[in-house]
Amino acid sequence: MPYSVFGNKFTKHSGITELMDDLNAGVKGGDDILMLGGGNPASIPEIQQRLNKLIQELLDQGKLIDTLSNYDGPQGKNSFIDALAELFNDLYDWGLSGENIMLTNGSQNAFFYLFNLLGGNFSEGKSKKILFPLAPEYIGYADASVSEDAFVAVRPKINELNNGLFKYSVDFDAIKIDKDIGAICVSRPTNPTGNVLTDDEIVHLDQLAQNNNIPLIIDNAYGTPFPNIIFEDVKPFWNKNTILCLSLSKFGLPGARCGIVIANSKIIKAMSNLSGIMALSPGGIGPEIVLPLVKTKEILKLSNEVIKPFYLKKSQKAIRLLQDKIRSENMRIHKAEGALFLWIWFKDLPITSSELYKRLKEKGLLIVSGHYFFPGLEQSWQHTQECIRLNYAQDDDVVERGINILANEINDLYAL
Repeated sequence: MPYSVFGNKFTKHSGITELMDDLNAGVKGGDDILMLGGGNPASIPEIQQRLNKLIQELLDQGKLIDTLSNYDGPQGKNSFIDALAELFNDLYDWGLSGENIMLTNGSQNAFFYLFNLLGGNFSEGKSKKILFPLAPEYIGYADASVSEDAFVAVRPKINELNNGLFKYSVDFDAIKIDKDIGAICVSRPTNPTGNVLTDDEIVHLDQLAQNNNIPLIIDNAYGTPFPNIIFEDVKPFWNKNTILCLSLSKFGLPGARCGIVIANSKIIKAMSNLSGIMALSPGGIGPEIVLPLVKTKEILKLSNEVIKPFYLKKSQKAIRLLQDKIRSENMRIHKAEGALFLWIWFKDLPITSSELYKRLKEKGLLIVSGHYFFPGLEQSWQHTQECIRLNYAQDDDVVERGINILANEINDLYAL
């Protein structure tokens, strides 16, 4: 049966569907598969206990069934939106109202809306692209446009640090913005690398965006103020030319599928119209559960005192394990500044990262090949075939067993 152009594009193999298929296979496979590939957050006992208590209270009060029994508007649950506006205004004095915030069915849903609003095919045969100024970038962006050839990316500067670490930075000299660019997009912290753009880099990108009359999109799914999986001291950033995206997933509710978008009222209205057409309304379960935490600001306390130190400790332990077990001097680890992942670079890797992924999968270890994380990068670059993303958020035993498998494979490859 023939499919439409849309159907052919969105039914073909993609990195994000491979990642999610692997994640699901890992869940079904139980202890036989070590899931260090997908973006599933850790099961943090204190967070789960608090969420369980909130859910039970909602059940006892009848609020959970009320939420399940009714639609919200296309913009999302008003009580949660108003509470978020109050929270951000108290924290940062951004002057937000309910017209500046909307909810989506997860961040992936939000970026599909944004990329197709601001990039792709326009009238009179014109087209615009989304610019990623710091490759590598999130795997889920790559196929989130209806149009082909909708992205352009810029290679980073690579700064080698002490102790086998390195850090990417924006190469502003290489950024070219013309009438064919519809928006600038970055993640902060960056998925997959854990890189955090500096305050100066964000201000510079904002200035470029404003000078060219295009928005700056900041994917803040791991950032401040919640879930605050960010290990650098940086300032939150928003203005009326910025589209700031957050999520409840990494706070511990990925199954609730709740994304949050903060933008000017014109963007929010456009996205709300899209939401009404494509989804009627976003789900209300996540917002209902977390609403008391936002109203009392307990969400900040849990993020700062529980979630952030939990992941910082786990990242440091995983780095030590990698450096202890992998003997090759060709390994570099991106400085862990946030998110759930370690980005590992194997210089002059004898095989491609895709082939490494296949070999590790056969041994029961799931990672993600780095080549998926360079959407829009037009020039050939060997570096894209020398990196992998490893999720360190799983149980310590799982992470250590997975690193043992990875170390044995890498040590053997470099010994050839």
